[in-house]
Order: sequence, then structure tokens, then C-alpha cells
Amino acid sequence: MKIGIVGSGMVGATAAYAMVMQGVGREIVLVDLNPQRAQAEADDIYHAVPFAAPLEIHAGTYADLKDSRVVIVAAGVAQKPGETRLQLLSRNAAVFRQVIPAILEQAPAAILLIATNPVDIMTHISARVAAAHGVSSRRVIGSGTTLDTARFRSLLARHVGIDSRHIHAVVIGEHGDSEVLVWSRATVGGVPLAEFCAEQKIPLDDRIKATIDEKVRRAAYHIIAGKGSTYYGIGSALARIVDVLLHDQRSIMTICTPEADIAGVKDVTVAMPHILGGDGVLDDHISLTLDDDEQAQLHASATLIRRLIDDLEAQGDL
Repeated sequence: MKIGIVGSGMVGATAAYAMVMQGVGREIVLVDLNPQRAQAEADDIYHAVPFAAPLEIHAGTYADLKDSRVVIVAAGVAQKPGETRLQLLSRNAAVFRQVIPAILEQAPAAILLIATNPVDIMTHISARVAAAHGVSSRRVIGSGTTLDTARFRSLLARHVGIDSRHIHAVVIGEHGDSEVLVWSRATVGGVPLAEFCAEQKIPLDDRIKATIDEKVRRAAYHIIAGKGSTYYGIGSALARIVDVLLHDQRSIMTICTPEADIAGVKDVTVAMPHILGGDGVLDDHISLTLDDDEQAQLHASATLIRRLIDDLEAQGDL
């Protein structure tokens, strides 16, 4: 099972390392605009193989992506001083109009897993480009709020003192400031969160919720302020998504993929719970019964992304 990674910066390289540690796949190929960087990362990670799983990892070119089952796209340009978000999107759209066809030329059957931020819009762009090459949007997946959901679950787990694997809670919408923490559907071991906290005499007031919300929503800002970038969490999230795809696990994950309608907003890409398997996205999305405030937040989040898509279309970048 072959996995390609285009973009060997911290996110792409950490995803490769996480897959080696977890034994995901059999072969990983790193491709980068800077071949020396890709080679250095591949060599360094390969030296960890004797301590982990027996995978082959090496650097290569687009031609080496042939027969890849999944290709992670972590390529993109950094924001320049004084550059607007729309200008950055425009430059990254130009990059993806070259990268996506180059991948599909060599690996036409691959599932594309988009990691480049802003991931919702980059996934929308990727799906548009891929569609021109006959690839269904079901095979174009963005990491969405997979990491945000993990942050939410881990913080809830810490608060209630329970293993995070027994916490079920999701973050939906944009992977960014407008994301929606779905408190109303959160459970602990199948018990509604509020009920569990009441039974266990664990406080769960608006102040505690606001603190957890801030730590989830603003996590990236705090991490970037401390060390420059985030990569461990998203690298692990990407490794998990790839594992689900390779082994047709039919897991429910909060990824993003183009959808006809989200909370009344048409043709938009934001994260929702989806069933993932060997063929990519297997459903339109799992319907969540949200409270009125959460529904309004989701509409606002989807509207924000749709407006940015409209702006890109207006200037000919989509």
C-alpha cells in the first residue's frame, strides 16, 4: 500500500513520521519543490524504521507517485507580510492548479487528502481541478476539523477525568475561527455530557465551556506563538485518515469535501461528520440534530467560506 506526500515541510514530514510509528501503509514517497529537503526528511524518518514498523520511505518525483492509493497534499506558499487572505488564496490556487493535475497524471486512482490551509477552500479548489480530470469529489478529502475534534475530545476528557477514546464530541464547520463546537451532542461513554457531569458532580458551567472553547478554537494561535507552527496534531490526524482509507475502516470523521448544501448554504466545503472507507467519502454527511445556536453558527461558518469561494470565482481563480 503506497502513500504519496506532496510537500515535505513540517506537516508533510510529521505525517510521514506518524505513519511509520503507527505502521500505516507499506511505502511512503515524499515529493517536494526542494528535492534536497524531501531527501533529508525521508532519510531521517527511515532511520526510525528499525524502532517502529517495516515501511519503505524515500524521496521521489511526481512520477514516483504511480500506483499510490492515497496522496497527501501539504504543498503551498506562505503568507507574505501585508498580504490579504484572498491574495494568499489566489497564489495557492495557482499552485494547486499545477500540483493536482501532476499528481493525477501519475496516480489517477488515488484519493487526494488535502492538508494545506485554509483547508476548506483548498479542498474546494482541489475538487474543482480534479473534476476536470474526471475525478469524483468523493475522492477529494480535506482534513477539515479532524484535529479540532481531537482537541475538543482531549480537553473534555481532561475535564471529566475519562479516557478520551470514550468521549464523543465533534467540531464542525470551518477549520478556523468560525468553527462550531457541538456541545449539545457531546457524550461520555454514551451518556450525555451534561448528565454525566451532574451524576459525577463535575462542574460544567458557561465559564468552563468558554475556557474549553477558547482552547480549542485558538489552539493553533497559542502553539504558533510558542514555537512557530503546529504539526504533531495534524500529522497524527492525517496518519489516522490514511489508515481509515487504506483499510476501508468505514470510520466517522469530521473531514471536509464539497457538498450541495450545508445549513442552507449551497455548493460549499466545510467539515461535517462523514463515513470514510476505501473509496473515499461514502456519504453526503451524517445529519446532526443541532440546537438553534449551533445551527446559526454553522450557517455563519459555511457562509463565510462560500463568500471566499465567490471572491475567488469573481477574480478568475476558480
